[in-house]
Formats: sequence, structure tokens, C-alpha cells
Amino acid sequence: MKTDIRHPGSFAVARCYLNPGESIRVESGAMCMTSDGVQLHAKVEGGLLRGLARSALGGESLFTTRYTAPREGGWVDVAAHLPGDVQVAAVRPDRALLLTAGSWLASSEGVEIVTKWGGMSNLIGGEGGFLIRAEGDGDVVLGCYGALDVIDLGPGEKIVVDTGHLVAYDETVQNNLRRAVEGKTIQSLKSGEGLVFDFVGPGRVLTQTRNPGALISWLTGELPFKRN
Repeated sequence: MKTDIRHPGSFAVARCYLNPGESIRVESGAMCMTSDGVQLHAKVEGGLLRGLARSALGGESLFTTRYTAPREGGWVDVAAHLPGDVQVAAVRPDRALLLTAGSWLASSEGVEIVTKWGGMSNLIGGEGGFLIRAEGDGDVVLGCYGALDVIDLGPGEKIVVDTGHLVAYDETVQNNLRRAVEGKTIQSLKSGEGLVFDFVGPGRVLTQTRNPGALISWLTGELPFKRN
């Protein structure tokens, strides 16, 4: 699979080019359009139990759609629900990628998407206790809210990320959840940050410049109260 990012920036679209007979897995609702002749088949990938786990625990749809190119090849366009960047990230047998809910758009053949327990820190941090694990050998197409940054951490190198701005990270990266102002809950709340992750390399950390949770909170405050 070869991927070109079209309209990069706030309204990015990933065009995934497929060789004859090649398939791509796409998150339900992420497809914009396809070339003529591309066949689609929606199913619960990995069986019902794994699909239910991915949906209920990982925040993704129960169904994924497999698009298969005809004998002359073809392409599939995918995009995120919120305005923002689209990024292609490589997954290798020794380099699995952990994704937050809603960031997975598509993946090439050879990549399996499974649900993984991310630990109590993720649950407390408001990101959900479960993560999506992309494993195998191939490419993953990720979407985010706002611009996407990729930080390559060297061994022992550290970075602090607000929980709402996290998109994905390599499984080799260590992480620890803490208050923004260590040991001081009130000061953390006053700062407007609350909880943050400490990440320690080696590996990649992918972040987004906007926070979907903050958008929801703002919209909730601005929408008029609806009376029954």
C-alpha cells in the first residue's frame, strides 16, 4: 500500500493506493470515496468477541470494512471525523503502536488491530483503560484533531504530554500518569491541566495540537439547556 496525504492540514485526506487484489482495512465511517471497481466487505474483524472488545473497550466501531482493489488496482480515500492532520505510521514485528480511541483510520495487509489493557493510569486519565494495539508488519493511517506532531525519543529522553493531546506511542516507550503539578491537586486544577503523562524513550510519541475533550466541554457549555 502506498499512501499520499491530500489537502494536508485541517482537512487532510489519505489516499491509499492498492495493487491488484490488495486489501486495506478501514474504520467504519472513515471512507470518503474509492476508485471504480474497488470491492468492500464489512465484517467483525477477528471474530465477534474481539470485535466487541475493540468497540466497547477500545472506542472503535464493532465493524471494520475491507476494501479490495480489482485486477487493475485502485485507491481508497479515508479521513478523520474531526478537522485535523492525517499521518501514516509504520508498524513492524518489533515495533507495535498503541493508539488512543478514535485515532485509527485504516491499516494495510499484515497489520492486526487488537484491544489492549492500557492500565489504570489510562483509565484515571480519562483516555479509557483500553488502547488499540496495531501489531504486525505494514502501515497504519492515523487521524487527529488539529496538527499532528511526531516526537522521536532517544533512550532515556523524556517528554510530558497532556492526556487529551495524546494520539499514539510506540510500545517501547515507558509512560507514567501524574498530576500536572506533582503532589498538588489544587495547583494542578488551577493550572487547567489536571493530569499529564511522562513518556521515556526510546520510541515515537504522536500528539495532537487540539484536545477533543476540551471541545466537547466547550460545546456543552455553549449549547442552550434543553428542557423536556
